[in-house]
Amino acid sequence: MIEHKKFVTEIKIRFRDIDSMGHVNNAVYLTYFEEGRKEFVRSLFGIINPEDYNFILAHIDCDFVRPIKISDTVFLEIWVGEIGEKRFDFIYKLLKKGDNDRESSACAHGRSVQVFFDYKQNTTLPIPADVRQKLSEYFDKDMAEQKS
Repeated sequence: MIEHKKFVTEIKIRFRDIDSMGHVNNAVYLTYFEEGRKEFVRSLFGIINPEDYNFILAHIDCDFVRPIKISDTVFLEIWVGEIGEKRFDFIYKLLKKGDNDRESSACAHGRSVQVFFDYKQNTTLPIPADVRQKLSEYFDKDMAEQKS
């Protein structure tokens, strides 16, 4: 069985992310997912400018597992969970590095649905073959099957 690729990026925790309880506010986790999507798209497709994005966010969810504090080192893993005709899913795992560099623990899991979209025509589009090919390198069949 071929292991799918995962995109991994470090998340910088800002002072403003911390709430009155002393940990990262739950709404900020979705911002961390957004930052990860941005870096994934930049890395895989070379897209930097917002006007060059050819998909829109249609849905997102997050399961919170453990709190994150400002002193934590956090990484986000992203991969693709399903690829449809016009949509694909990103799967997220937010990890906190443990005391031992080889250990990490999950802080959150999430999924978002992106839909290919033509802003000029205001309509959805099929995923282009070249994009589908690149996304498929990050496809995790097991995650796609868990959705149903």
